[in-house]
Amino acid sequence: MAFSEATELDNYRDYNLTEDQKLIKAKYAPISKKYEYLDHTADVQLHAWGDTLEEAFEQCAMAMFGYMTDAETVEPLDTVEVEAEGHDLLSLLFHFLDEWLYKFSAEEFFIPREIKVLSIDRSRYKIRSIGWGEEFSLSKHPQGTEVKAITYSAMQIHEEEKPEVFVIIDI
Repeated sequence: MAFSEATELDNYRDYNLTEDQKLIKAKYAPISKKYEYLDHTADVQLHAWGDTLEEAFEQCAMAMFGYMTDAETVEPLDTVEVEAEGHDLLSLLFHFLDEWLYKFSAEEFFIPREIKVLSIDRSRYKIRSIGWGEEFSLSKHPQGTEVKAITYSAMQIHEEEKPEVFVIIDI
């Protein structure tokens, strides 16, 4: 699947937005989406890319949240910081996504509109990031599909030309 087809796939996810949700979307600039959802037998594979590895990680996290709700209905009312570490780049990506999922599912029910990776320390495999968003509310945000877990299955990071990542999430 080509990068240009991502927009078509994203439009496929129809959340049947309410009028209030459409009004929130209209208040803010559209979110730059450099990700797509790929077919997988039982789960969903996220494919994200960017001009830098940091942007590819950001886009992968936003793809995960985009599967749960329409991120453009989220208002940037609060900030949450997430730090993670691993023993290599794959484990760093895993723990980065897992920490963001934890902020949503177990701790604060925080749903970001945008995530920015502040730094990736490649020698110690640490990452710092910040997200702008708000507490998830079914009355305000359309319900997509619950993400249960991040998996290592078929996880890939490519940095040759344009950084891109592939991650399978358990839904």
